[in-house]
Amino acid sequence: MKNIFEKTNAQEVIGRIEKLDPDTKGEWGIMDVDQMLAHCNVTYEMVFDDKHKRPKSFVRVILKLLVKPSVVGEKRYPKNGNTAPQFLIKESKDFKKEKKRLIAYINKTVKLGEAHFEGKESHSFGNLKAKEWSNMFYKHLDHHLNQFGV
Repeated sequence: MKNIFEKTNAQEVIGRIEKLDPDTKGEWGIMDVDQMLAHCNVTYEMVFDDKHKRPKSFVRVILKLLVKPSVVGEKRYPKNGNTAPQFLIKESKDFKKEKKRLIAYINKTVKLGEAHFEGKESHSFGNLKAKEWSNMFYKHLDHHLNQFGV
């Protein structure tokens, strides 16, 4: 799994995002490209903007035990996997705005660096190692950029 904190890897991901346009079609799934960008932004909103409710304690324990390994581990996501409710984007979004926000979030993540994320608490999984944060960020982006052929 590529390390999203390394500037070259982040720039590669941003280059892929830059190849998207409002008419880019997904190769699987039901999201349009604007919804996909907004969906990817949710991960960063949870880290930087605190605009999503934290799961209650019991749910966090379940997420940590059952979901965390697949989210922060090295194994790639399967096509058409389940999506957590807060990540569901049902309405159309402003493509340019979502694209700009996602690139800004990636740049902010790189600027803060691995040290900032080492031991940082996640919204749903408790404290994570920098490698786990990187896996979560990179693999989610890579999954959806592959979904849209870039």
